[in-house]
Amino acid sequence: MTARVATNESILVVGGGISGMTAALEAAECGRQVILAEKTPTLGGRTALLYRYFPKMCHPVCGLEINLRRLKANRNLRILTMAEVVRIEGARGDYTATLRIAPRYVNENCTACGACAEAVASTIPNPYNYGLDRMKAAYLPHAMAYPQRYVLDPSIAGTEEGQQARAACRYGAIDLDMKEETIALKVGAVVWATGWKPYDAAKIQPYGYGRYANVITSVEFERLADPRGPTGGAILRPSDGKPAKNVAFIQCAGSRDENHLRHCSRICCMASLKQTQYLREAYGEDARSTIYYIDIRAIDRFEDFYQKVQHDATVRFVKSKVARIAEDEKTRNPILHGVDTEGYHHYATSHDLVVLAIGMEPEVTGAQVPAEVIEDSSGFIEGAADGGIVAAGVAAAPLDVNRAVQSATAASLRAIAVVHRAAATENA
Repeated sequence: MTARVATNESILVVGGGISGMTAALEAAECGRQVILAEKTPTLGGRTALLYRYFPKMCHPVCGLEINLRRLKANRNLRILTMAEVVRIEGARGDYTATLRIAPRYVNENCTACGACAEAVASTIPNPYNYGLDRMKAAYLPHAMAYPQRYVLDPSIAGTEEGQQARAACRYGAIDLDMKEETIALKVGAVVWATGWKPYDAAKIQPYGYGRYANVITSVEFERLADPRGPTGGAILRPSDGKPAKNVAFIQCAGSRDENHLRHCSRICCMASLKQTQYLREAYGEDARSTIYYIDIRAIDRFEDFYQKVQHDATVRFVKSKVARIAEDEKTRNPILHGVDTEGYHHYATSHDLVVLAIGMEPEVTGAQVPAEVIEDSSGFIEGAADGGIVAAGVAAAPLDVNRAVQSATAASLRAIAVVHRAAATENA
């Protein structure tokens, strides 16, 4: 294990999504020493995988680019990617964090020229498109990736293709001798910002996800609509590549259900409302969106966006919890079965594509943390009882991007107060 220089006046931020980036930046810009640890090769988290934000329908590049500029300019901030926190020991003001850093096999000499990717033929499922396509085993995660460095997948690191990638690089950036490293850091406070993951839609058996090709999740649909996604922005059926013009959006897919997720995931309604507009942009008046819902939860400034969608002639709302989905054997169209509670009549409606507005589940890193860290009934973290470990963003509760940023700012201020008190006590 390698010990890295840090002090109990430093703050460790675990997770490099929008919440982690915000918390790290706020603390660093207040003069605190911050270590930002992200277990994937790039910062940005799931926000970087959105096509557009709601309700303004602007692109995530707007917010991420500003944050990336701030990150690059701040000397109080040290960023560790491919770094997973495996253990935190100690108490407020005096923690020891153990991190495991996976090899990237690409060093700081990388210019992101792409020669290594051109030299290899092997492909892997693309996690940034939720496995909807494949990418080269030497890859830049996505256009907004930071750091702007390629990654070699471990599957080719010790192979002839790894050697070919190294030979193709003119800058000596391919380092096939990189090994996994374990480091220990002394810090005074921890901001836990590990974010969320989509609930496993295959567990909702009546909806046929994984069995029916034309039943997908809302996060997958988001990537389909993105011009940098697996279909170049074309909204197509996975089964046959034909245009999906008649799309059903099923709300509360896994959320508000004692058999799955007890909580409301808060973003799902707005995500579906937003995605109906992707369909309209793609197919104009030929688009047909149907939202099957229990109730629409669009609060505060989102109410105006909801009303706009309600007045869209291409969008229809059906108040119903869909009971099950079948598949037409000839067309492979999903057929939705249920009861419309406004009028109370049964329906069996065919659609080109079904999008499950999937719920948020807290991302579990597997780290060993002090026993006093409190979780709620859904696994979201409330923080340590003594205040030394603070939850931020979606690690704390289901939140949209705007509220996640607000939560992260508050968490950063609490962490600053912890290390300030620790320093004052030490110097007293």
